[in-house]
Parts: sequence; C-alpha cells; structure tokens
Amino acid sequence: MDRRAFLLSSAALAASAGALSACATSGAFAGVDVDPDVHEVQERTFRWMWDVTPHETGLTPDRWPTESFCSVAAVGFALTSWPVGVERGWITRDQARERTLNTLRFFHDLPQGPEPTGVGGYKGFFYHFLDMRTGHRFARTELSTVDTALLIGGMLFAARYFDGADPAEAEIRRLAQAIYDRVEWDWVVVRPNRISMGWHPETGFIEADWHVYNEGMIVLLLAMGSRTHPLGKAIWDEWCSVYDRSWGAEWGEPHLQFAPLFGHQYSHMWVDFRGIRDAFMRAKSAELGVAFDYFENSRRATYAQREYAIQNPGGWVGYSGEVWGLTACDGPGDFRQTIAGRERQFFSYSARGPGDRDDGTLAPTAAIGAMPFAPEIVTPCLKAMKAIYPAVYTRYGFLDSFNPTLTEREGPLLHGRVVPGTGWIDGDYLGIDQGPIIIMIENHRSDLVWRHMRGEPNLTRGLKVAGFTGGWLDQA
Repeated sequence: MDRRAFLLSSAALAASAGALSACATSGAFAGVDVDPDVHEVQERTFRWMWDVTPHETGLTPDRWPTESFCSVAAVGFALTSWPVGVERGWITRDQARERTLNTLRFFHDLPQGPEPTGVGGYKGFFYHFLDMRTGHRFARTELSTVDTALLIGGMLFAARYFDGADPAEAEIRRLAQAIYDRVEWDWVVVRPNRISMGWHPETGFIEADWHVYNEGMIVLLLAMGSRTHPLGKAIWDEWCSVYDRSWGAEWGEPHLQFAPLFGHQYSHMWVDFRGIRDAFMRAKSAELGVAFDYFENSRRATYAQREYAIQNPGGWVGYSGEVWGLTACDGPGDFRQTIAGRERQFFSYSARGPGDRDDGTLAPTAAIGAMPFAPEIVTPCLKAMKAIYPAVYTRYGFLDSFNPTLTEREGPLLHGRVVPGTGWIDGDYLGIDQGPIIIMIENHRSDLVWRHMRGEPNLTRGLKVAGFTGGWLDQA
C-alpha cells in the first residue's frame, strides 16, 4: 500500500495552520475546514462518549466495553464534549442541558467525608475512580487533585456554554460554581508552595507534588483562581523553578519536554495559551528571539514526537513520519518476548514517550489530541492510521492503542488481541483518551471551548495571579 496516498496537500495544510495562527493573534475565528476523515473520527468518538455515559448520573466509564469504574477526569471531558455535539448537530441543546444538569446535581450531592468508603470525595476533591452505580470511592483509589481539576474544567466550561435564562441553565451555572468553590486547595499544600498529587484516607497525603512541567498546569491555575480557598503566586513560581530540568532540544526545537503527549494537551483543552505568557515564557521569547508561549511549546513537542518516529531508534514496526504518537495508553501486557532475534519489553497501561517506556505501542489520541498545534502533520497521521490499520478503526472511532511489532504472542495478553496483518490491538476505548480527540479537534475547527473559556472569570483570575499577560487575557 502506498502510504503517500494518505498525505494531504502540504500547501493546503500549511494554509490551514497559518489561518489558525492569524486568528489567535487577532482574536477572531471564522472556523477551519477539516478533512472529511477528521470530521468522521470526531463524530464517531463523540458517539462513544454519549452512548456509554449514563444519562441519569453522568458517570463516564474509565474504559469500555470491559466492565469498569467511572473516571472523574473522563466526566470532565464528557461535560466538555456535550456542547460540541450540540454545535455539530449530533444532539440537541435540550439533550445536552439535561444530561449536564443531571451530572452536576449528582456530583454536587455525592457525600463527602474522611471515611474510606461510602463517599465520593473529601474537602471538595473527588476520588480518581468512582463506583459506576453509587458514585462512591472505588476500591482504594486516591483523592486526586488533577482528576478533580479536569472534572471542574468541564464543569466551568458547561457553565459558560449554558448561558441562557432557562432555569436549568441557571442551575448548571450555580452548581458548577458551588462545586468549585468548596474545593479546599489550601489543604493539599503539604510542602511549601507545592500541591500534593493526592490523599488516601488510610495513609494520608501522596509524597509526590505537582512540581515538574506536565499536564498539571490546570491544577495550579484553578487553585490560584479560587474565590474561597485561593493559593498565591508563589505556587506558580515554585512550579516554574524546575523548568530548566525539562528544557531541551531532543528530537526537535528547544522546548519544555514531557515525554507523553497528554502532558502537552490536557490543560490546553480549556486554556487558550496562544499569545499569553508568564514570566518564564516572556524570558524565553526574549532569549529565543521569537514569540514563544505554551501553545508553541506544545507545537514543538508534537513535531518532536513525529521526528522521533521517523528516526525510530528502537526499530519498532510501523513508526514513520505518517504514523506516530506516544502517550499514556493501554498496552498488551507486562512481559518480555523475543521478536526477530531481539528481546523486547512490553507494558500494559503506561505513560509512553520518546525513549521512555516506548514498547512500540501507538495511541491515536496522542497525535489527534495535538490537532490544534500542528494540523499539517496530525491530519495525515490520522488518515494513515485509519487506512493502514483498518482493524483499529471502528464505529466508535479508534480503539485506544495498537502495536504493529507484536504480531504473535507466546503467552497471555492483559489487554486486546493479536490481529493477523496488523499486530496487537486494544479491545477497549478509554474515556481520558477519547475526550481529547473530540475536544481538541473542535478547538481547531471552531475555537469553541477556548472561546468560551477566555471569558471564564475563575480561570482568568488564576492566569493573572500566575503572572500571565498579553493577548486576549489583557482584555479579559
């Protein structure tokens, strides 16, 4: 099969990327035409999110069709996805409003407390995973600061989108703010100017903090923007104090590096970082002699992943300039196996990146979630994966991951199956990987989430406390 057949016109794609950049500068956005395959992937992925999320509770499962618990981060992604469905004509505003209100009521009313069972959260935070029936803590999972932040990101966007006088829309706005206001961000500052990643009722706070460049920006920004339990600028200064450890130019242009691509995408689903800069980004702009911001940083990280796939130092099957993308995703299992005379190590669910637990497992969400940053390389990747590996593409879009290197298995698999002519493919869709596909395609297409969140008072307050200036923020 001639893979060049799946490449789009580079001139057309460059023009699309240029139009997006120009809109970011001007603040206007007329919309971007996308390839029909991009539209189809977005719609199919949305259908998954809509179909598997219970209407009465909004408890989006962590994975499906394998029986699962709810992921509160996936709920935040789902809440962000419903307006996308409205704007695309896939569901009505009434349908989206009703499910959104059901979800916010359910989470608002979940019991909270220090008990290890029978509650959904504590101190305003929610547990990472919840029982799909009751919404109570699942097993011994942690009270998660980042998953709570991702949930609240979706709630605050819903509050901005449902801006009408209808009593149900007014209640959505009230509940979203109430849930956010009761989060005690100051309680999770256990070490000076650092937010802990979480807490267990059995053992106390997790030793790890949000203290390296990654997806955690949304945690800090919401904590600083809080009306009731605000944290000060010192939190952001401490966060940035270790950036030098992450700065590098491996596989591409200099940027803040974080191996899995989700770290360059999650906060960006709600925060339009184009043209706004904190002290670090202002200094880097001066040093590099170019306008540099977190959006540009993610663009460079996206290109670095593609370059890594082209060079393919691990010699994995299928990696190329058209097929690439490493992030946190399912894998075949935790085992070693000799393939073509070379011992290979494979992993189950893991955060993968260039040179970091890379076992040949590719995740479509890694590339597609980067659509706003580099559509000129993401769209050809989407089309190539869809055409070259048709077994990975289904009525609900892409399965979570696949591994063309693992074409036979000598023992059991933890996930998925081996398909002749393709290799290993996962059997599940994961909520936290489906969400970025829907949301980031839409941010590229219509600026929908970013446009509404540029006026979100809590988020803009957090950005200003952190020291961001410029662009749309100066008028917010």
